[in-house]
Amino acid sequence: MLRKKKLEERIKASIREVKDFPKPGILFKDITPVLLDHTLLFDITEEIGNQFKDVKIDAVAGIESRGYLFGVLLAQKLKVPFIMIRKEGKLPGKTIKESYDLEYGSATIEVQEEAIVEGSHVLIHDDLLATGGTAMAAANLIKQKAFVAGFSFIIDLSFLKGRKKLEKVQQKIQSIITY
Repeated sequence: MLRKKKLEERIKASIREVKDFPKPGILFKDITPVLLDHTLLFDITEEIGNQFKDVKIDAVAGIESRGYLFGVLLAQKLKVPFIMIRKEGKLPGKTIKESYDLEYGSATIEVQEEAIVEGSHVLIHDDLLATGGTAMAAANLIKQKAFVAGFSFIIDLSFLKGRKKLEKVQQKIQSIITY
């Protein structure tokens, strides 16, 4: 527990807060400075891996774009494939799509159909959990062919209650730090 607390403190000290980004009234949690510290990158990947050590995971799906950063590292650590979940129109070949509502409109994400193995257990990773809309859309994509093994985030903005939305799909939801 002490190790995790120290990790939380190191991450929080590295995260930069950017006011009014991407729109007025938003205080953006920028993880870019975290990426400049290779030891912190390693420790975050180790912690996420430890959080899911007792969960059957056949693949890690990362949500574009910051979900790729640790998603790939996590897949490497777990020795499983990495699946890209991207914005519509960015992946070649046959894809599965899922549209969802945002605070300011709607969006569509997609995954290559052959990337998901039928009946597999897929861990969904993103850098930050806010309202849960994007992660829920990713879960809906995965559920078309596989099972959601869990959700992994570095940051949980708990005041936005995204966790409640995701608990309808899977109870195993982990983050390292919470605001």
